[in-house]
Amino acid sequence: MKRSGSADLPLHYGHVPPWLAQRMATLGLAITEAILLEYGKAEVIRRLSNPFWFQSLGAVMGMDWHSSGITTSVMGALKKSINPLSKELGIYICGGKGKHSRETPNELLKIADKTGLNGTALVRASKLSAKVDNTAIQDGFQLYLHSFILSSEGDWAVVQQGMSDSSSTARRYHWHSENLKSFVEEPHTGICGINQGKILNLTANDADKTRQSMMSITAESPVRMLNEIQKLVLPDHHELRSKDVDLKRLGSILWLAQEKQPRDFEELLLLEGMGPRTLQSMALVSEVIYGTPSRFSDPARYSFAHGGKDGHPFPVPVNVYDETISVLQKAIEKAKIGNTDKQQAIKSLHQIAQNAEKDFVPNMDFEKVIQKERAESWKYGGRTVFGKEKPPKNEQLKLF
Repeated sequence: MKRSGSADLPLHYGHVPPWLAQRMATLGLAITEAILLEYGKAEVIRRLSNPFWFQSLGAVMGMDWHSSGITTSVMGALKKSINPLSKELGIYICGGKGKHSRETPNELLKIADKTGLNGTALVRASKLSAKVDNTAIQDGFQLYLHSFILSSEGDWAVVQQGMSDSSSTARRYHWHSENLKSFVEEPHTGICGINQGKILNLTANDADKTRQSMMSITAESPVRMLNEIQKLVLPDHHELRSKDVDLKRLGSILWLAQEKQPRDFEELLLLEGMGPRTLQSMALVSEVIYGTPSRFSDPARYSFAHGGKDGHPFPVPVNVYDETISVLQKAIEKAKIGNTDKQQAIKSLHQIAQNAEKDFVPNMDFEKVIQKERAESWKYGGRTVFGKEKPPKNEQLKLF
């Protein structure tokens, strides 16, 4: 078993308003279907096991770019939209927050009955992943969310989250079934993040004698997991700052959307008629679907697709969000019947933006970029948990 990473997130309270929750579910399903069409089921599982990609997905779906709420909201949205189509898609999501997490074993056994998978082994993996993060590694975080995602072919991932009241942070843990070897191998290649002092870690090499003593008492093998290869630590500040994003990558996206037009690129003729603001969102969504792992080192950048429900970095542009969903859904439906032209056009957005980065020198005023988005938010149906945006007095701001 492989622990694929973890993430430390500031603890935020609140709720996802219905107008955003429904859109998150719809966009999450569309992105999942696009990945399935292009790469297959194993890739969906692998992506969800990556903490950086997961955070980028939450940001592009309009959640606050760094808060603990991303975990609950994203997994809730995906479970709501994917599970009714699980037989068709071959992807199943079990568990959830609080009492829903305790239903995971029963849900897994029901899925095993339908698919022929080994339900006992799946339940064991679910319980062990939770035990390691909650008990074998006592880092001050108590689990309150456990989601188990699996494919009809038996690949699985776990996304679970613990809370620390003392530091007001939540920690998300990711697991992946890929390269399963043993439960008794060295679990970590490295952990980076804020040092919180010494912790009890019964999965470390140095704890071997302790485990052996426990074995002699219990006559059971200790639980040990494979390598933690990634860790994402996000800052306390809620507002988005220039240091939180890769300005070269963000700049090339804004340049593509604001300075260029779809008609300038032969590859994008099929997307003609889509405005610059929607093009900006689609370019970021394209990257979430088609980008390589190295592209997700700065998840905050993806919040420039659809903003955030609390207004950071700007209100959610509902009209743009709906247009993004529509474009993606139409491309998926056509791809299902063999017409992949629109799908390839969306894919080319990511490729063009990436090519533009090579010689791109960002010269934008980051604060003015955000100010412009906020000033024009009302044009695109801008909305937050506090209400709908109204036209400002002065809406003219220069970016470059």
